[in-house]
Amino acid sequence: MDIRSLVEPKVNQDIPQIAPGDTVRVSSKVIEGERQRVQSFQGVVIRVRRGVSGGSFTVRRVISGVGVERTFPFQSPLVDKVEVVRHGKVRRAKLYYIRRLSAKEAQLKERREKVAEQMEAEVQETP
Repeated sequence: MDIRSLVEPKVNQDIPQIAPGDTVRVSSKVIEGERQRVQSFQGVVIRVRRGVSGGSFTVRRVISGVGVERTFPFQSPLVDKVEVVRHGKVRRAKLYYIRRLSAKEAQLKERREKVAEQMEAEVQETP
């Protein structure tokens, strides 16, 4: 018996397709006592895990010289929305090596999505 037949994952529609190396801004709901507010966390995606339980992604940023990582589940109702700020050009699936780099060394080159979209549009226009 497969666990997927028992548990149907609920996909959060507010999470776009993300990949390691992308800089994202995650807006999550924070509940403090009876109050609820939305807090944003912007950083680089260093890990994306997909699996039976729906998966999760880990975002890393450096605040006042201290590296902070947060893991967000794809299915969490506390994740309000995820915006992709920029796409990073990487050649690894897990970017754990960024943990030991300084701030300047940890910057990633940007992946050129617009050029790929223009080429794709040209191919579709030609009959």
